[in-house]
Amino acid sequence: MTVEEVPPLVLGIDTCTVVNVGLAWGDKVLATATVADARAHVEELIPLVRECITESDRRLPDLDHLVVGMGPGPFTGLRVGIATAQILSTVLGIRLHGICSLDVIAAQYVAEFTPDGDFIAATDARRREVYWARYAASGARVGRPEVGSADTVPSLPVVGPAADLYPDRLLSVPGPRALDPGVLATLGLRLPPVGTKPLYLRRADATEPTRRKSVLVRRPAGPPR
Repeated sequence: MTVEEVPPLVLGIDTCTVVNVGLAWGDKVLATATVADARAHVEELIPLVRECITESDRRLPDLDHLVVGMGPGPFTGLRVGIATAQILSTVLGIRLHGICSLDVIAAQYVAEFTPDGDFIAATDARRREVYWARYAASGARVGRPEVGSADTVPSLPVVGPAADLYPDRLLSVPGPRALDPGVLATLGLRLPPVGTKPLYLRRADATEPTRRKSVLVRRPAGPPR
């Protein structure tokens, strides 16, 4: 095998819902790790990366590429994954490929079920809303990802973590219900890049105030009369 034929070692990170890490050597999945806790991104992400690297008998400097899910997802969890990937990319001096997390779920569905028409990949956006995107039967995304109530989703087959949340309003069909970190690592470089900006799709709950708060200055008490 020549140098040109050596498959790349790819680390995949996604925190748009739970914490997902995958390591692949070309098309071969070497290790995956998931923590299904939407509030443990900060504590669990780096340990999962180390776990995958150690399990595969590799070292961080061996990495050739980093793939990171840019969302859509809640602000805090998504920010942890993207910031971690950016730091690793800078420190290791390797390429960072940002992708739409929904594209991974769509790729899983196409590979496992071979749909015969357009479909929807959707995740839970909380607040009784879902993140979703429309896909052609080939797995190519049609348009941009959206966020809204289940009533705003087109009447098409739905897969992904949100598929069973609103059974009376979404056309749920058999298919993946979670993002596979192995697919993230093996197919991530082939999925279309979405740039460097996180796909929050809505503003964070915490924002900087636009006006200064008025402050009353208490004057020192005068001498008693």
